[in-house]
Amino acid sequence: MSFQAYLDAIEDKTGRTPRELVVQAKERGFDDPAVKAGVIVEWLKEDYGLGRGHAMALVHVIKKGPTISEKHVGSDGVHRDESAELWLDGKQNRP
Repeated sequence: MSFQAYLDAIEDKTGRTPRELVVQAKERGFDDPAVKAGVIVEWLKEDYGLGRGHAMALVHVIKKGPTISEKHVGSDGVHRDESAELWLDGKQNRP
Protein backbone atom coordinates (compact mmCIF):
# COMPACT_ATOMS: atom_id res chain seq x y z
CA MET A 1 0.00 0.00 0.00
CA SER A 2 1.36 3.43 -0.88
CA PHE A 3 1.77 6.15 1.71
CA GLN A 4 -1.07 8.11 0.11
CA ALA A 5 -3.28 5.02 0.09
CA TYR A 6 -2.75 4.69 3.85
CA LEU A 7 -3.85 8.30 4.34
CA ASP A 8 -6.89 7.80 2.10
CA ALA A 9 -7.86 4.69 4.08
CA ILE A 10 -7.49 6.65 7.32
CA GLU A 11 -9.94 9.22 5.97
CA ASP A 12 -12.39 6.47 5.02
CA LYS A 13 -12.17 4.86 8.46
CA THR A 14 -12.25 8.00 10.60
CA GLY A 15 -14.32 10.40 8.51
CA ARG A 16 -11.59 12.99 9.04
CA THR A 17 -8.98 14.23 6.61
CA PRO A 18 -5.35 13.60 7.45
CA ARG A 19 -4.91 17.35 7.97
CA GLU A 20 -7.71 17.40 10.56
CA LEU A 21 -5.99 14.59 12.45
CA VAL A 22 -2.63 16.36 12.25
CA VAL A 23 -4.22 19.49 13.72
CA GLN A 24 -5.70 17.41 16.56
CA ALA A 25 -2.32 15.82 17.18
CA LYS A 26 -0.63 19.22 17.35
CA GLU A 27 -3.30 20.47 19.76
CA ARG A 28 -2.38 17.53 22.00
CA GLY A 29 1.32 18.34 21.71
CA PHE A 30 2.10 15.15 19.79
CA ASP A 31 4.32 17.02 17.31
CA ASP A 32 6.85 17.55 20.13
CA PRO A 33 10.01 15.56 19.32
CA ALA A 34 9.96 14.10 22.85
CA VAL A 35 6.60 12.39 22.23
CA LYS A 36 7.12 8.77 21.23
CA ALA A 37 5.32 7.21 18.28
CA GLY A 38 3.64 4.69 20.58
CA VAL A 39 1.74 7.45 22.36
CA ILE A 40 0.33 8.69 19.07
CA VAL A 41 -0.46 5.16 17.88
CA GLU A 42 -2.35 4.47 21.10
CA TRP A 43 -4.38 7.71 20.73
CA LEU A 44 -5.31 6.83 17.14
CA LYS A 45 -6.25 3.30 18.17
CA GLU A 46 -8.39 4.39 21.13
CA ASP A 47 -10.13 7.32 19.47
CA TYR A 48 -10.37 6.12 15.87
CA GLY A 49 -9.78 2.37 15.83
CA LEU A 50 -6.70 2.64 13.60
CA GLY A 51 -4.26 -0.23 13.37
CA ARG A 52 -0.53 0.19 13.77
CA GLY A 53 0.33 0.47 10.05
CA HIS A 54 -2.19 3.20 9.35
CA ALA A 55 -1.30 5.01 12.56
CA MET A 56 2.42 4.93 11.74
CA ALA A 57 1.75 6.56 8.37
CA LEU A 58 0.04 9.39 10.23
CA VAL A 59 2.84 9.52 12.81
CA HIS A 60 5.25 10.25 9.96
CA VAL A 61 3.10 13.17 8.79
CA ILE A 62 2.67 14.51 12.33
CA LYS A 63 6.38 14.35 13.10
CA LYS A 64 7.98 15.04 9.70
CA GLY A 65 5.33 16.73 7.58
CA PRO A 66 3.75 15.63 4.29
CA THR A 67 6.97 15.09 2.34
CA ILE A 68 8.17 11.52 1.84
CA SER A 69 11.38 10.12 0.41
CA GLU A 70 11.81 10.30 -3.36
CA LYS A 71 12.70 6.59 -3.31
CA HIS A 72 8.98 5.81 -3.04
CA VAL A 73 7.99 7.98 -5.99
CA GLY A 74 7.62 6.33 -9.35
CA SER A 75 9.06 3.04 -8.10
CA ASP A 76 7.48 -0.25 -9.04
CA GLY A 77 5.15 -2.19 -6.83
CA VAL A 78 2.27 -1.55 -4.51
CA HIS A 79 4.17 0.90 -2.30
CA ARG A 80 4.70 3.42 -5.10
CA ASP A 81 3.48 6.97 -4.62
CA GLU A 82 2.76 9.47 -7.38
CA SER A 83 4.48 12.35 -5.60
CA ALA A 84 6.87 13.01 -2.73
CA GLU A 85 4.26 15.43 -1.37
CA LEU A 86 1.30 13.72 0.33
CA TRP A 87 -2.21 15.16 -0.02
CA LEU A 88 -3.72 15.87 3.41
CA ASP A 89 -6.90 17.76 2.55
CA GLY A 90 -9.22 14.91 1.69
CA LYS A 91 -9.73 12.61 -1.25
CA GLN A 92 -12.62 14.65 -2.63
CA ASN A 93 -10.47 17.79 -2.75
CA ARG A 94 -7.47 16.28 -4.49
CA PRO A 95 -6.52 18.22 -7.62
